[in-house]
Amino acid sequence: MLIGCPKEIKNNEYRVGLIPAAVKMYTQNGHKVLIEKGAGLGSGIQDQEYIEAGATLVDTAREVWEKSEMIVKVKEPLPQEYDLMQENQIVYTYFHFAADENLTRACLEKKIIAVAYETVQEENGNLPLLKPMSEVAGRMAPLMAAFYLARSQGGRGVLPTGVPGVLPANVVVIGGGTVGSNAARIAAGFGAKVTILDINANTLEHLGNIMPANVFTCYSDHLTLQKCLEEADIVIGAVLIPGAKAPKLVTRELLRKMKPGAVFVDVAIDQGGCAETSRATTHSDPIYVEEDIIHYCVANMPGAYARTSTFALNNVTIKYGLKIANLGVEKACKEDKVLLKGLNMYKGVLTCPPVSQAFGLEKECKLPEEVLN
Repeated sequence: MLIGCPKEIKNNEYRVGLIPAAVKMYTQNGHKVLIEKGAGLGSGIQDQEYIEAGATLVDTAREVWEKSEMIVKVKEPLPQEYDLMQENQIVYTYFHFAADENLTRACLEKKIIAVAYETVQEENGNLPLLKPMSEVAGRMAPLMAAFYLARSQGGRGVLPTGVPGVLPANVVVIGGGTVGSNAARIAAGFGAKVTILDINANTLEHLGNIMPANVFTCYSDHLTLQKCLEEADIVIGAVLIPGAKAPKLVTRELLRKMKPGAVFVDVAIDQGGCAETSRATTHSDPIYVEEDIIHYCVANMPGAYARTSTFALNNVTIKYGLKIANLGVEKACKEDKVLLKGLNMYKGVLTCPPVSQAFGLEKECKLPEEVLN
């Protein structure tokens, strides 16, 4: 198979879909890899490293898209890439379709085969291709929040660590999954008082057993959420329903009850955000203020720490990428039910029910198993 990797073009996105080690694995399996020149520079990977791994470098993204049977990326195609997509082309990347109707309809119109990292799901519910970026974003969230909590950045002026004689910040984490648990651990390392809210009793029990003593777990309901938000200096939204739009748990009314100058980091923004006031921002313009609350809603947070994120992502995506290249996407998905969950579109047919529900496309949706038979 001919596999292509173009340079990412999202705002301040420095990650890259393939590292040299992944290229080597593809070429050792008899595949050919095209890399756009300069694609890896943001992650500290020189073009020569790709050449030494067996890749062929090309001058433009258009050449990569036009020649490749499978495109390996990090982020979803942007509008300026829509016309580059080829019918029946496999695109293997993060899509987050439920947050973007225009992207959904464009990919359906182009009749690509969309394999979405974020919905590849194991039987136990784990999301192996989302997990490493969730870990990065979760660990970043308290760092970003701490910076914007400074009075010079418009925040409350509360040092999250506290000092002798002065209490630390109150940090509220909504959701106890990979993002939430990583965020809580970092915030706890600051010395902050951390509360994790979740609706899964088993998750709360597990977190209660493994978290430091300054992390507290609480079952989430509306009244509990309201009380926690009223006391919070930092709120981290870490809610996820695989493939679906994030629920709007933090309403405008609840925001109005928070302390002015508190910071809200919505890591769920890739799936539309978990606050009524959330809208996607970029690394070059990361925050806005609404209801006196600083909102940090950067949709590609891990792109800021590109080298770490790129290598962590490739560690997990190569396994399934190789399976697709070696067997073809149809046979690979039939043989691997975990990978099958990642099939969101197949040649103009939507195959992800949560996405169809987000945009009223239920009648046009089929299950992945149906389109492959």
